[in-house]
Amino acid sequence: MFALPPTLSIRNLPRTLEANVPLKALRDMKNRLVLGAEAPLSDECIYIDPQQVTHAYIANGTSEAPRFRRRHSGLVRDGDWDRSVKLVGDGVKERAVKDHFLNNVCWEETGIIDYLMSDVHRKGSADGFSTVEEIKARYARMDALFEDIRRSGRMKTRAELDSYLRREHGGVYVHIARDGTPLKAGGGTHRLIIAKLLGLRRMPAHLGVIHAEAVRNGLMKDLRAPG
Repeated sequence: MFALPPTLSIRNLPRTLEANVPLKALRDMKNRLVLGAEAPLSDECIYIDPQQVTHAYIANGTSEAPRFRRRHSGLVRDGDWDRSVKLVGDGVKERAVKDHFLNNVCWEETGIIDYLMSDVHRKGSADGFSTVEEIKARYARMDALFEDIRRSGRMKTRAELDSYLRREHGGVYVHIARDGTPLKAGGGTHRLIIAKLLGLRRMPAHLGVIHAEAVRNGLMKDLRAPG
């Protein structure tokens, strides 16, 4: 009997629609028609050097630097949007991860639990979590992730972790500038910092928007190479 792929199964339909998969599938068809067989794919798993992620893309709401979301994954765009960047800062999450893994500070004492719970009280949820128990469980998983990467020397792809995700959807989200530089685009902050702390030089990432010049120069080949 014919079986639907996991990402298109009936039970996974809500997640499929939430991730804008039909729109992304149309984008993939267009990319292939215009750019050929090696065109970028939406939600594609690419490989980046986390040590090179020194800048983040900054949207200013204009056509020169529009606001890109995960639904824009695989979009090929020309122009100067990739010049709208800033240095990756040392925010609350970054400091918490470093304090915990470098200085052995427990998660509660880093302040990250209280920080996220303040968002829960204000907005109803924080990073998809709505209770302190869920947030603590998340950071217990971070400990397990750190140990897994430390032992294996690599970070697993989303497909290795969850067969119901489409390609690398939900991974560390990055846009690709014209010269192939990965730009932090939101999502995956903890994993990115952990990869940096453990000295990884290659990790899987969720392809965001990619500059047309990078595609024309054949940089997708390097981005698709695991190591």
